[in-house]
Amino acid sequence: MGMTARTVILGAGPAGLAAAYALSKHRRNVVVAEATDALGGISRTVEYRGYRFDIGGHRFFTKFDEVQQLWHEVLGDEFLVRPRLSRIYYRNRLFEYPLRVTNALRNLGLLEAARCVASYGRARAMGDADDNFEEWVSSRFGRRLFEIFFKAYTEKVWGIPCSEIGAEWASQRIKNLSLGVAIRNAFLGSRGQDVASLIEHFRYPRLGPGMMYERMAILAAGMGAEIRMRHRAVAIHRNGTRVVAVDVETPEGLVRLDGEEFLSSIPLTMLIERLRPAPPPSVLAAARALTYRHLLTIDLIVDAPDLFPDTWIYVHSPDLQVGRIQNFGNWSPEMVPDARTSALGLEYFVSDGDALWTASDAQLVAFGTEELRRTGLLGRARVTDGTVVRAPLAYPVYRIGYRHHLDQVVEFVRSLENLQAIGRYGMFKYNNADHSILTALLAVENIEGADHDLWAVNTDTDYHEIRTGRESAA
Repeated sequence: MGMTARTVILGAGPAGLAAAYALSKHRRNVVVAEATDALGGISRTVEYRGYRFDIGGHRFFTKFDEVQQLWHEVLGDEFLVRPRLSRIYYRNRLFEYPLRVTNALRNLGLLEAARCVASYGRARAMGDADDNFEEWVSSRFGRRLFEIFFKAYTEKVWGIPCSEIGAEWASQRIKNLSLGVAIRNAFLGSRGQDVASLIEHFRYPRLGPGMMYERMAILAAGMGAEIRMRHRAVAIHRNGTRVVAVDVETPEGLVRLDGEEFLSSIPLTMLIERLRPAPPPSVLAAARALTYRHLLTIDLIVDAPDLFPDTWIYVHSPDLQVGRIQNFGNWSPEMVPDARTSALGLEYFVSDGDALWTASDAQLVAFGTEELRRTGLLGRARVTDGTVVRAPLAYPVYRIGYRHHLDQVVEFVRSLENLQAIGRYGMFKYNNADHSILTALLAVENIEGADHDLWAVNTDTDYHEIRTGRESAA
């Protein structure tokens, strides 16, 4: 079996589907090969007994006009405007986020608050340090604030000590607006600054983010794109610097997809491993040095409504393994078919071999139920059912030294004249969905003759939640 496709896209996540949709509008012949039976990647929505759960939680806001236009073109009036309320669970208390002075003082107590201010003063007297994430945060906000509001959660996400995480992670994600800035301003005041604030409202598809990508696939298919599910790329053939075809494993056997242009949103390390002939040994070694962290969600149905008003809660208590708790009825009431109940998602960050990653679904539902009860958020309500979703390779790990390895891989990928890497997985970047979609749209423009540097997206821009004059909330 075989076919000729002008553009072959690997992966049907936000980037892959946005590229398919945009290329179809340009009347390009497009084939999308998706390894699983679900659209949207980590941004999909899972349905279980009529309840809908995100893989995490996915807000829709962006600085980029072209992304906002695409979202509204695809979903139109299917967007809801939702208020953001997120808090931090620490020491059996809930801290408002951004922090407010009275709430923070009441929860921490005057003595601990004084220690935080003193620690901040000592840190600022010593000056900035940039050797790793721990030093970057501690030197700018004080050791006490780092230990309370950064250390436990960050180490849950990455599974390694903060001292092993690159400082560039802090500079990219914290930058001018962060939890640390909110804490500093809560205790010390803004000193007349025009303080940036977190996005207070965001848009959200009525039936969850998966609705966006399912609709995008339908629209692209309506213009002629082929969206092929359970088509896993196993070999990517090249002739020198030009990719010529992809072998995909399907339920019916092996299929060869020939093409003129190729877009890859599969994990960058996987792309390198599956190239034929193989890249030089140094490039393969660099790719193998890059690691990802998996995401596991335990999704619970609870027999009571209105458990808490938050859209999500960050769990900073080190004695609990859960990282965030989502309350999907507060994202959209239509995620919960019975208004007398609640749908909660507990997020865990894991690696290969971790006990949670290999546990059975029944064990995980019981474990998540117990952790939720320990927070006190469940009250007297009961968990009546639950399901588990495993999302492998969800987060690229910014371990110290990763940039050296990534640069070698990127240099090689750049040498492939008709292949572009897009999206979070494809570029080994902790992109949000709007950044991933932007890389896809720019890649399409490159196919049409532009010369965009996709690797610059989300490197020289401000952190995505800072309000700026050019930001538009979607």
